[in-house]
Amino acid sequence: MEIQFTKMHGLGNDFVVIDAINQEIGLSEDQVRFIADRHFGVGCDQLLLVEAAATDEVDFFYRIFNADGGEVEQCGNGARCFAVFVREKGLTDKDFIRVETVSGVIELQVQPDGQITVDMGIPELNPWDIPFNADTRLDEYALDVDGQVLKIGAVSMGNPHAVTIVDNIDTVAVDELGAGIENHALFPNRVNAGFMQIIDERHIRLRVFERGAGETLACGTGACAAMVVGHLQGHLTDEVQVDLPGGSLQISWQGEASPVMMTGPATTVFEGKITV
Repeated sequence: MEIQFTKMHGLGNDFVVIDAINQEIGLSEDQVRFIADRHFGVGCDQLLLVEAAATDEVDFFYRIFNADGGEVEQCGNGARCFAVFVREKGLTDKDFIRVETVSGVIELQVQPDGQITVDMGIPELNPWDIPFNADTRLDEYALDVDGQVLKIGAVSMGNPHAVTIVDNIDTVAVDELGAGIENHALFPNRVNAGFMQIIDERHIRLRVFERGAGETLACGTGACAAMVVGHLQGHLTDEVQVDLPGGSLQISWQGEASPVMMTGPATTVFEGKITV
């Protein structure tokens, strides 16, 4: 099977984006892993499938697969790339795009400067809905990771996140701690692990160890989750610049019952074909 694809990135978080409307696409986990492999395939953090909408209430359906072949619920950087992709491919000319994902509907807006604002929805804070095995909802939980007790905030942005505040993200053992958090028994569906350094109430630095992908240069849902956790704990205002290794995002949140808004760029790198 020959597949046409587009390689894109959002702040270095890179994607293989496939039009599954004008191509008949059916990929196994092994085929996703092959495409995502940086030595034998195209190479990406995640693979995105653009599918036709199932209802008139949305414009498209959007599926997301991690590099390990597993399907996941949400990806903020991918959503921005999705918006650029469907416009560049002539699949829509709308500036405001509604997209259905397995975790619900997201709304994308193309700004005049080409940046994309994504309505990431209302964050889920109840532990049983994240899911996170805790008896009651708290703004901060203690998590034992291989004998080291970490203080985390837990939130779902359509996918689960555990966020830890650290003094300096440059000195954190992200790979070691991230793997321990990702596979912790209290997160039944595994979890993305974020490490947040607070510069001031409007500015943070962040590194994210993504579930099924390892540390990436940027994570949109991770940036949203970190902002929510910092806001709930009283460290951050309602508009924050999030500096990730691949670049910066602007995140705003007015508090509980309000959606998180994320604004940032998306870039097309190249087009290609691959046989799987």
